[in-house]
Amino acid sequence: MSPTIHLAQQPEADELLSRSPLAALIGMLLDQQVPMEWAFSGPYTIAQRMGADDLDAARIAAYDPDAFAELLKEKPAVHRYPGSMAKRVQQLCQYLADEYDGDASTVWRDVETGEELLARLKALPGYGEQKAKIFLALLGKQFGVQPRGWREAAGAYGEKGYRSAADITGPESLAKVREHKQEMKRAAKAAKKA
Repeated sequence: MSPTIHLAQQPEADELLSRSPLAALIGMLLDQQVPMEWAFSGPYTIAQRMGADDLDAARIAAYDPDAFAELLKEKPAVHRYPGSMAKRVQQLCQYLADEYDGDASTVWRDVETGEELLARLKALPGYGEQKAKIFLALLGKQFGVQPRGWREAAGAYGEKGYRSAADITGPESLAKVREHKQEMKRAAKAAKKA
């Protein structure tokens, strides 16, 4: 059974995120330098522009790079930096096609530990340490993917609270995550001045 995801704050986009592991991975990839809802609605927009109900890693990887960049640039753009993000999405999809036969859920299927899952996520193109930990927490908290030690591997993102996309279950929690991020920015700014 699929979870009910509320990251895009749009029913159709959230429905795709809920049932498509690839959409969730792409949404997380896009979640940088744009509002979270914009990033996580991106996979739905890409699917619609490709004339599909779902996303296919091999099809995206094989898409002409210039044409794929144009799909992301079309108004409204999928991301603030549609050209570079188009390349990243295609790199991610190529990796999934090569390493996981295009099945994104294989990244976390059958992993035994949180550390193993974290290592697999960090190996994904476009996923650094922080993004991998947030996605691991999202898998554990909302998708029921909970290998032994997943909370510890996710670090602070695995804890209860409102720190990241992993904690968003609706508009109220989205507001709390935004509030937490603003507090962190203020604290960092104050620490720089000290």
